Amino acid sequence: MVSALSPSRASDFMTCPLLYRFRVVDKLVSPPTPATARGTLVHAVLERLFDLPGHERTLEAAVALVPAEWERIAAEEPAMLELLAEHDGRTDEWFAGAGALIETWFGLEDPTRLQPAERELYVETEVDGLVLRGYVDRLDVAPDGAMRVVDYKTGRSPSERFEGKALFQMKFYALVLWRLRGEIPRLLQLVYLGNGEIVRYAPDEQDLLGVERKVKALWAAIERAAETGDWRPSPSRLCDWCEHRSLCPAWGGTPPELPADAAQRAVDPAVTGMVEVADD
Repeated sequence: MVSALSPSRASDFMTCPLLYRFRVVDKLVSPPTPATARGTLVHAVLERLFDLPGHERTLEAAVALVPAEWERIAAEEPAMLELLAEHDGRTDEWFAGAGALIETWFGLEDPTRLQPAERELYVETEVDGLVLRGYVDRLDVAPDGAMRVVDYKTGRSPSERFEGKALFQMKFYALVLWRLRGEIPRLLQLVYLGNGEIVRYAPDEQDLLGVERKVKALWAAIERAAETGDWRPSPSRLCDWCEHRSLCPAWGGTPPELPADAAQRAVDPAVTGMVEVADD
């Protein structure tokens, strides 16, 4: 058995152990929302745009990619079409919303002057028997080898209270890249399209060693929860946005009965089919 952890699942456990259980052990499906669907679409367009020669990467070209990318996504994920049907199939309105976010991005970065080394890069490394893995939206590498890790967020930049959660994800990627390539990324860059803000952070060795210790401690806590079956909820303001709130005992709900192989599901990605997904 190979244990594995992604930043999304690590974030779930830090937010609420019961949320981790719902997603990893019970494998409860989270239906797409307008925000997540639009985020998936915008991520796809920004990835595909770099297939074009530099001088052709215009706003008009990016917006023109929206319908075809939506068609491709909807063909792969029928739930996306069902979501649009709930909104009376208003594709013009749907595409306009994505186009507005893409236009915001053009005001923050100039794709004609960028040549990413990687897009939607899968990264994986092992730390003391635990596999750390995930997908990096974009990796830029300067002529001197310096790495910049870029992540697109289609929501608004968080308040200082929640900024640490987003930076944890980026530091997680930086740790994996450091262990893979032997060099610490020079810059971590979060691009928030909801309000047109870029958050930059320059990690150092102490930062990433701290993340490594935190990840190991998190995994030890996940293993304890798996052994004991104690997936207690952690109520917070974030509960207002949790799609599983009706099943949470903190809100009067009853979780599903734990499956017989719950302990193995909690720690073995081969059982759960855990993959990293793009966070909005």
